[in-house]
Amino acid sequence: MENTEANEGQMDGMARAPNVLFVEDDDRLSAEVAEELTVRGFAVRLERTGVAGLEAALHDPFDVIVIDRMLPELDGLSVIESLRTQNIFTPVLVLSALSAVDDRVNGLKAGGDDYLTKPFAMEELAARLEALLRRPNDTRATMLRVGPIEMDLIERTVSREGREIELLPREFRLLEYLMRRPNQVLTRTMLLEDVWNYRFIPQTNLVDVHIGKLRRKIDAPDEMPLIQSIRGAGFMLRVPD
Repeated sequence: MENTEANEGQMDGMARAPNVLFVEDDDRLSAEVAEELTVRGFAVRLERTGVAGLEAALHDPFDVIVIDRMLPELDGLSVIESLRTQNIFTPVLVLSALSAVDDRVNGLKAGGDDYLTKPFAMEELAARLEALLRRPNDTRATMLRVGPIEMDLIERTVSREGREIELLPREFRLLEYLMRRPNQVLTRTMLLEDVWNYRFIPQTNLVDVHIGKLRRKIDAPDEMPLIQSIRGAGFMLRVPD
């Protein structure tokens, strides 16, 4: 009896396998990906058409979705747009044989969270899924409060201890990214990839310029500085305990 209870306790403490919905009409690729992800500890459900994938995502909970760009019955981007309009924000990785920049941008604008061009290495696919699963799980919150800063995601307003702060759209998105990761060092590469949606990293001072503008609005001269530069690493929204 004691051994049974111990075993049950161990099972309860085990991490649940992440549920992946994989929507792909190529049978061979579906089988290869499902086998590889299963070995890596994922629980995979396969669907072959856009309509079937949409139905699955609407009715069953998944931790992450992998969807092909071109599918029978309903294309992948239309599936993503339908999910987002129904307030389903499961992270989505788009697969496509199309590698043009415009196509990647369209995938992200449709509500996709990442984009991977075929052919791809299984190691990269798994790494990208793990990165999506590590993202903060509070993306549906409509109000963020970090230290003295409040952000209303519906009204698109920001204030610090009652002081209204006017932000441009990119500044708003940058601050939201910082607020979801307080007291974490965020590199320029992370910001370029996640705030600007760059999938290549150019030599640019774009991040530094926007951080400087945001800092001047968030940190008034008589207020404790919150946005800090971490030498040789990046930036941090440092919030006191």
